[in-house]
Amino acid sequence: MTASPTFRHPVPADAVRCFEIETAAYEGDEAATLEKIATRIAQYPEGFLILEAEGRIAGFINSGCAFDVVMSDEAFKELVGHDPAAPNVVIMSVVVDPAEQGKGYSKPLMQRFIQEMREAGKKSIHLMCKEQHVALYGKMGYRYTQPSASDHGGVAWHEMVMDL
Repeated sequence: MTASPTFRHPVPADAVRCFEIETAAYEGDEAATLEKIATRIAQYPEGFLILEAEGRIAGFINSGCAFDVVMSDEAFKELVGHDPAAPNVVIMSVVVDPAEQGKGYSKPLMQRFIQEMREAGKKSIHLMCKEQHVALYGKMGYRYTQPSASDHGGVAWHEMVMDL
């Protein structure tokens, strides 16, 4: 890492930069739309963590909360059914700008997110990832639960969970 990253929660104006990163990092239909990112910022900024490096957004994690987690629920990506009081966090995006990858940002970003969710009293964090990322999330403390019923973006996804 060149400089120590800083962390903050988003403001509405961050949506465009986050969308740029999302579309650069995810393939095709996997990327969230600008509208979905703006909705996540507006409705649950506490669950949207931005990593800045050298004064620029380099990555982020965004999420919603649910009482009953259904990882294949596409409407939830627009926070339909989201309840900020619910104990289970569902991560929708974990992304580092491709131009910033390889600088060691993903681990501190995830560690800070986990810390904030613990401090918020959450009970678990759920995510879906591609097969090549299962081992990485395993090292971060997530455990594999099952192949996902979701075919979001025409990709095979795997569900993982961390109990807090």
